[in-house]
Amino acid sequence: MPGFRPFAIAVLALLPAVAFADSHRTPAPEGASVYFITPQDGATVASPVTVTFGLSGMGVAPAGVEKEMTGHHHLLIDQELEDYDNAIPADDNHRHFGGGQTETTLELAPGTHRLQLILGDHNHIPHLPPVESQVITITVE
Repeated sequence: MPGFRPFAIAVLALLPAVAFADSHRTPAPEGASVYFITPQDGATVASPVTVTFGLSGMGVAPAGVEKEMTGHHHLLIDQELEDYDNAIPADDNHRHFGGGQTETTLELAPGTHRLQLILGDHNHIPHLPPVESQVITITVE
């Protein structure tokens, strides 16, 4: 095939860049999952809201501790994670639990809020593939 060789060379030239893009992400074991124990999706709650994190197929380790098959929780509040290749931001909408915490209490304004859990590695970078919960919606009265 006359046009195949230049195409194949171009694809092969890109492979190292693609491999490098994910080489800094910690692998997650197959079947690992993170989820909300409380509150449940669709719950109506009062503030302060107690949020309890669940994790299956992995362990919890504090930020900075590099140990296979572990990570620590991050809670996204009314926010989506846009960059899975770098450290999860730390602000009011991206809460870090780098001490290994599995529960928190939040002061949330009345209204509807979206919550999501994402496990981060020792450097706060999401695993590959990401270990993230479904987005849940709660109503604060």
